[in-house]
Amino acid sequence: MYHFTDEIRTRLFEMQDEAYRDFHAKLIPNVDKETIIGVRVPELRKYAKKIAAHSLVGEFLSELPHRYYDENNVHTFVVEQIRDYGECLREVERFLPYIDNWATCDMWAPKVFAKHKEELLPKIKEWMASGKTYTVRFGIGMLMRYYLGENFRPEYLSLVAAVKSEEYYVNMMAAWYFATALAKHFDETLPYLTESRLPAWTHNKTIQKACESCRIAPDRKDILRALKCEGSEEEGN
Repeated sequence: MYHFTDEIRTRLFEMQDEAYRDFHAKLIPNVDKETIIGVRVPELRKYAKKIAAHSLVGEFLSELPHRYYDENNVHTFVVEQIRDYGECLREVERFLPYIDNWATCDMWAPKVFAKHKEELLPKIKEWMASGKTYTVRFGIGMLMRYYLGENFRPEYLSLVAAVKSEEYYVNMMAAWYFATALAKHFDETLPYLTESRLPAWTHNKTIQKACESCRIAPDRKDILRALKCEGSEEEGN
């Protein structure tokens, strides 16, 4: 009996790059290497674009959880092409509980979200308050992607600062958010460091990431380095 998911899986194995799989597996250590096929992201995106309009793609999207990491990524790349905001949001929320790693979480950004920022913001707040590691991380990521720059409001900084978590992948995303905010809205963001509004680890990781950024001027990096908390243990990259 023909099964569209089997066809997708077969095609993914045909695109397998074992050297890439071995390299990528080291970047997502909490994912079982046996579940990683090893298809490069540009190839996954190209393939997802091809199957997004297939009459049976809904069958694949409904079969959760998927067996392979690469299938999850194809799933996200199909969903991010959905043009109807309501439908796309439903598919995003259906899939969020199945995300189990930072890479799958970070690599997708539904295109239609950019046109519905007012409606999206309450959902972002819900995701950030969920207490679920990758749902929280996704929410912060969406706030970073769509609400820095011309859509920025200073109160958005407080939304991220209010997230309290012991999870490394949540705190790393918070640091990434604040480092990006420093690059785009330095004066509004700086008080979160000068007034120690962030946990020490996130505070220092924000400074590290900001100082690694080519978008922040050297004199501002000097200001940031002087604000580093002593005695806070660094980890990760």
